[in-house]
Amino acid sequence: MGNNKPLIAHLCMFTACAIWGLMAPVGKDAMLHGIDGISMVSFRVGGGALLFWLTSLFTPKEHVPLHDIFIFAGAAVFGLVCNQCCFTIGLSLTSPVNASIVTTSMPIFAMLLSFIILHEPITMKKAGGVAIGCIGAVILIVTSVTAANSKVGNIRGDLLVLGAQLSYALFLSLFNKFIKKYSIITVNKWMFLWATLIIWPFSISHVKQIDYASIAPITWLETAYVVVFGTFIGYILIVNAQKVLRPTVVSIYNNVQPIVSVGVSIALGIAILKPTQGLAVLLIFCGVWLVTKSKSKRDLHLQQKL
Repeated sequence: MGNNKPLIAHLCMFTACAIWGLMAPVGKDAMLHGIDGISMVSFRVGGGALLFWLTSLFTPKEHVPLHDIFIFAGAAVFGLVCNQCCFTIGLSLTSPVNASIVTTSMPIFAMLLSFIILHEPITMKKAGGVAIGCIGAVILIVTSVTAANSKVGNIRGDLLVLGAQLSYALFLSLFNKFIKKYSIITVNKWMFLWATLIIWPFSISHVKQIDYASIAPITWLETAYVVVFGTFIGYILIVNAQKVLRPTVVSIYNNVQPIVSVGVSIALGIAILKPTQGLAVLLIFCGVWLVTKSKSKRDLHLQQKL
């Protein structure tokens, strides 16, 4: 069973990113038909908290000291509150294509934060990857600035999605070891509870203002997909993967998201792909590949021993 853990972790990570890749166009369509970005975030964290706490009733109980409960609050701020608020509200402003492309920048943030927080070395390959990835991001943002509609992009939306990647990279750098102490359900039930307590006092007025009677059933199904698959199942899968895979390996799977999102978005007619965005995709992918192929501090240490 132990030998299967890496394979299962890779499958979990791939499935989670495929789910999130589809979530971008599905969530965008819901937000074009009556569910604003702030309300969608509220449904995600509130629905996630409810589902994880209900699931915990049927799983083995774990004792969580008060000190760790408050650490979960910090993890929730970076892993959920800032991450989901920036991503979902950014998605409501920009195109699902741009949102999914920008998610590929997360390994670059992870590398920079590993240098600052964990003192991981920055090799020439890593530096080259960051430079190439940044050029791709700049091209994407410049395209958004000149865009005439949100099918192409929106600079505020792109920057918010970029902020979401920075937030999650901080979460991986600061809390990756901590979350390995507890089960998947325990980690998520406490993080989502904290996220709900933080977000709902500010968002409940938006939720109340929704014209529920005018929203079509398909929009509610799309919202349900975001909550159940994009949140509940997605976070079960990614936490399971994080317990086995290194943060750099976890982050490289973000490349799955644009492939799914771009194809579905263009097929549904809610986004278009410009040649400059294609170039941005290529540059960001190249940058991410160079960063993740670089050796870690542990790899260099082992190499010196040999």
